[in-house]
Amino acid sequence: CTLPVYHSFLAAFIPSPQFRCISLTCCPAEMLDKAVGLGAVTVLGVLEQAYFSLQVIYARRKYKVSPPTTSGPAGFERIFRAQANCSEYFPIFITVMWTSGVFFSQGLSSVCGLLYLYGRLRYFWGYAESAEGRLAPLYFSAQVLWVLIGFSAVGVFLSFCQVYLDVDLLQEFCSLCFSQLLLWY
Repeated sequence: CTLPVYHSFLAAFIPSPQFRCISLTCCPAEMLDKAVGLGAVTVLGVLEQAYFSLQVIYARRKYKVSPPTTSGPAGFERIFRAQANCSEYFPIFITVMWTSGVFFSQGLSSVCGLLYLYGRLRYFWGYAESAEGRLAPLYFSAQVLWVLIGFSAVGVFLSFCQVYLDVDLLQEFCSLCFSQLLLWY
């Protein structure tokens, strides 16, 4: 990792070769590798939110609803509400996806994140057509969100036990299962 040294005191911040640098912030290379899926899903999520916002702008023009008005024809109100609903849940989604990815599984969390974003896109399109069109995608994305919440809780709990109680419950569970399999055969 090369970081230009402008002052001698910066030499203390030059990382060892096993680190990659991003500006003046350095992270272990393996951390960056493990977060790439989560980062990609985050960027896609931000782009999806931008798309939803643009749809509200287009709907305002189409239905001649000037800001700050939030009511108007039914078509506008459905698009406005769909965007608002998706924006309201986005911080919850990003938080549990990253927590799940850091403490449980980056791969599974990234896949769940993609499924959630797909469900929200379907929700938006369905709601834009009719209020009933939002229901199936809403239930789907809510289920994915609950899975991420579950992964987060399990991951944080197992990490807590390992760090603060010095007990690796996952290893203990696997040892118990393996020993039971040996006794069974």
